[in-house]
Order: sequence, then C-alpha cells, then structure tokens
Amino acid sequence: MVRGGSIRSNFGETSEAIYLNSGFCYNSAETAESRFNGEDPGYVYSRYVNPSLKMLEDKLALLEGCESACVMASGMSAVFASIMCQIKAGDHFIASRVLFGSCFHIATKILPNYGVEVTLVDGTNQDEWKNAFKKNTKVVFIETPANPNLEIIDIKFVADLAKKNGACLIVDNIFASSYSQNAFDFGADVVVYSTTKHFDGQGRTLGGAVLGSQSFIKETLLPFHRHTGPALSPFNAWIIFKALETYQMRMERHCANAKKVAEFLENHAKIQKVYYPELKSHKQFDIAQKQMKNGGAMIAFETIGNKKTCFNFMNSLQIIDISNNLGDSRSLITHPSTTTHSNISLEDQKKIGINETMCRLSVGLESVDDLINDLKNGLDKI
Repeated sequence: MVRGGSIRSNFGETSEAIYLNSGFCYNSAETAESRFNGEDPGYVYSRYVNPSLKMLEDKLALLEGCESACVMASGMSAVFASIMCQIKAGDHFIASRVLFGSCFHIATKILPNYGVEVTLVDGTNQDEWKNAFKKNTKVVFIETPANPNLEIIDIKFVADLAKKNGACLIVDNIFASSYSQNAFDFGADVVVYSTTKHFDGQGRTLGGAVLGSQSFIKETLLPFHRHTGPALSPFNAWIIFKALETYQMRMERHCANAKKVAEFLENHAKIQKVYYPELKSHKQFDIAQKQMKNGGAMIAFETIGNKKTCFNFMNSLQIIDISNNLGDSRSLITHPSTTTHSNISLEDQKKIGINETMCRLSVGLESVDDLINDLKNGLDKI
C-alpha cells in the first residue's frame, strides 16, 4: 500500500507525479501506429489510460490479489460497465433483491429497456438462487454486505452456481471493503468498488474500480470502457493512490469503532434492531464469520417510533453528520428510505426490509467515546 504501483519520472521525485494531460506524443508515425494496434504498450490517450491511472490500477490489483484492474469516473460507472460490457438483448441477468438505489434502477429499469431478462432473488434464500438460473443466464450481481441493511450473501454458494451455469459473478464489495472481505477468495469473477468510499476515505473524490482477470479486463471490459468514456480524472486517481498509503491504518480504526458502536446500539432501549455482521444477532452471522475478516465500518439500525422521531434523533446529533455518502473519515448517518433508496417504491422498500425508522451509519475515525455519547444524546431526544 505504501510502495506498490509507483512510477517515478526521470526527475526522481519522492511523491508520485500527477500526469494532468489528455494525450501523448509519438516519436514517429510508426510509433503511433504500433501504439494503436497494440504492439507498443505505451500510452495513447488519457480516456484509455494514463500514468496516474495506471499506478492506481496496479496498486488496487496488488491490494485485491487479482491480475488486473480498471479505474473509472465513479462507483456507478464501474458497476454499469462491468455489467454492460458482457450482456446483450436476450440474455438473462440475476441480482440479489437488496441493492443500492442506483443498482436497483439499473436492474429494474435500464436492463429491461435493452431487452435483458432480469430476475431478482432473496439473496439469503438458496432455493431461490437455484431456481433462478436459466440457459441464457449471463451475469449475476450481488452486494454483500448489502446496502443498506447489511444482508450477507454466501459468495461461494452463488459463485459455484454461477460457474456451473456458465455465468459471470460480479460482487459489489463496497460495504465490506477489501480490508474486511476478499470476494475473489470465494469464487467471484469480478469485483467492483466505489473508490469514493474507503479507498479515498476523506470525502474528496469520485471514482470507481473494476477488478478481475487480465483476460476479462483487457478483452471484455476495456473495449466497452474506451469507447463509452467513463474515464477517471488523473488528479482524482492521484488523490486515491496517495490515500491508499494509510488505508490499512484507517480501516483498522473504522472497524474497531464500528464494532463498539454496534454493541452500544444493540443494548440501547430506544433501538429496535441493529444490523452489523459481527453481532451474533445478525441473521447471517455464521456466513459473515466464514467470509469476512471483521464486521466492517457500516452499521444499520432501527429506532423506536416513526419517521418523525427518527428525524428528531438524527437532527439532534452534534458530531455525526447527516449525509448520503459513506466511507469518510467523518461519521455519516443516512435515512435510506428518503434518500439513497427513495427511487424504490415504499412497497418494494418494505419487501427488502427498509422502513421509516432505519438509519445507515458509516462509522468514522473520531474518538469512539465521542461517537457513542453523540448517539446517546440523540437517542435521549426520542
């Protein structure tokens, strides 16, 4: 994380340079030709790749323990590209039902418009998974832990089914982070991230990443990426690259804080339910123990009362900020029903367990005692 992926220029700088250029020059027309036909591996255009992007891609691949990576302008561009680069009209797509609002929109609105057949399943129900596959199933997409209720899906079980049926399994690993879970260890074919979240970790940049085998990235993803243009800014790539130097230390604090906060919330009289993978009360605790190294930095919980009392609680917080983002050094709280998942009907929200008193908490790097006191004071207002 400190030295991986670095490229030094001929000036020998200690901190990696930022390559804020859109294009590149060639010593000859023959060199340009060889760059474009793939004989020369040099750079062509920053929409394709750039030294700043290449450094980040190499570091992420090292972190994940996979062959290759491709970074993009946002987490959602990474999700969309990872699906669309390998699916076409007439194909079948399966996803777990609990998804981030934009992922749900892709699955239920965009893909059907392109003639793709879509099946949503209860991610925790193995029989539904077994029955969902068809001869034309091409792509399977899961979030685990899922946004916002931290539902845990057995990656290996789904991966084995996908492999048996010749489908590609994409795992959105954003809620877990690579620090808490390596989806490739359990059979994922492709892993996607929003680098906006814990990789940057300080609320500064938008970015996304798709990781997988060299053949998938080079032969399947890159043609789609290069010709549709979801390119990451070299400046953003540099910010994320430098942030990764402290990634492990930050994640240790995030996860340690989250566990203590989750334990506090579970024992508070004004909390109805807490969703955190490291609590024994979590419905998929056994699966989380098998595939997660720790509980991660995300918590969901339900207060007593109704939306108004929940809002009163959130508005009373003095340290924790109300935001739809996550993975920041600052603790952030969200009301999913009215923000991140507001594009999903109330009926569908109810089906996936989102209600008017559910909060999603991204636990930051502050003193855990300060966070617990802030939550306690806010809950006192209910």
